[in-house]
This record gives sequence, structure tokens and C-alpha cells, in this order.
Amino acid sequence: MIGLIGYGRFGRLTVTHLAADCPVVVHTRSTDKADDIVRAGGRPVAIEAACAQPIVILCVPISAMPDTLAQIAPLLALDAIVVDVCSVKVQPVQWMRQALPPTTSILATHPMFGPDSAARSLAGHKIVLCPERIAPAPYGRITAWLQGKGLKLIETTPAEHDRKIAVSLALTHFIGRSLSEFGAQPMDIDTEGYKRLLHILEVVNNDTWQLFGDMFRYNPYAEETRQAFMSAMERIGARLPVASP
Repeated sequence: MIGLIGYGRFGRLTVTHLAADCPVVVHTRSTDKADDIVRAGGRPVAIEAACAQPIVILCVPISAMPDTLAQIAPLLALDAIVVDVCSVKVQPVQWMRQALPPTTSILATHPMFGPDSAARSLAGHKIVLCPERIAPAPYGRITAWLQGKGLKLIETTPAEHDRKIAVSLALTHFIGRSLSEFGAQPMDIDTEGYKRLLHILEVVNNDTWQLFGDMFRYNPYAEETRQAFMSAMERIGARLPVASP
């Protein structure tokens, strides 16, 4: 049985895929999601029951991790495995190491998919794994299940993850949010390249501003990457000829 803490859009997706193979109990602070949890295949429970499971998955915002860890630490089973799904890894891993009991195993992950792209299947999608403090046997069982779902596993360090995701995710969201602020919208006279830009806008607008802000607040490489990109745009702009009167 698996315990899930948090039930946003990604939490619901997680329950849907897990419930096909094992019982899932869910704790959320929201008081109006019990029926939806059941429809997704889970069972709403108090936090004590969710934390009593052998595997506990944290599906909470990055900024909510410290308070969540402090709350669950005294409730966990002796040999529990705690899994996070944050889109940054260095800071959450530090928080988990500091807050969780030494007997608790830690598996940091970043699923490279979301409720829109993986609604029907996980096959072909990627998931990043940072096995921070977990024995080979349970880690092997988890990776075998993930591979059985058709996922491509990428094992790396939290620092390497955050360096790369600062470009592939944080910068992409920055561009998408900038397009939204600019007011980009479909046009009758367009190009394939412009349509691809609008696709970026559509994808990032489905995520919350909290997630966007947390990507930059908690990724130690994101701000440096953003500044480098803005400097590159300024250099390109400076090379353009002055418009004719």
C-alpha cells in the first residue's frame, strides 16, 4: 500500500496510475476532494494513516516541503521510503535529509511528464531518479515497476538534475510566461515556428504561478540561466540594423 500526501493535478495523476497495481491512500488538506480521490482510485485518509504506509509519496508544492516534512517525520513507519516529485532536487533532498529520521529511506524523483501529457499512459515518458538513501532491494523493485510502465529512467545527482532542468524546464517556462505577458495569440497569418511558440505558452499556462516561482526560488542554477538568456537576447538585439524611417 502507498500513502500519498497532497492532491493537486499531479497528485491525481499519480493516484490514477498507482491504483491500477496497488491500494493508495491519500491525505490532503482540501476538504472537497474526497469524492474525486475515490474516482481516481484512491481512498481519503487522515495524515497518520497515509504516513503509516511503507512508501509515502509527497505531491506538495516545493515551498510546502519543509512544513510537510516536519509534520510527517514523527508519523512515519520505522523503515518507510519517502519519495518526492519536486521539479528541483538539491534543496528538497537537503530538507529531507535534515528532517526525516535516519531509518527513513529517501528517493528523490522528478517525473518529466504531467497531467496533460501522461493522462492515458506513462509509456515513453521520462522520470529522473536520485537514490539518496535507499537500499538496493527496494530501489530495484521500484525501478522495475517504473520500467514496467514504459518509463525511461534517468539516474543522476540532485546538482546535475538542477543544472540541466534550469535550461530545459525553468527557461522554457520563463519563455512561455513572457509570451503570455506579451499577449501572443493565434493569428491567421502565422508560421510553424510561431505555432510552436504558442504551444510552449499553452503548456506553461496550465501550471500554477507558484510552481513557476518555486522553480527559480529553489533551483540554485535557474537565475543564472535566466540572466544568461536575457543577456543573449540583448546581444542579438544590439546586432540588428536600425529600422529605416
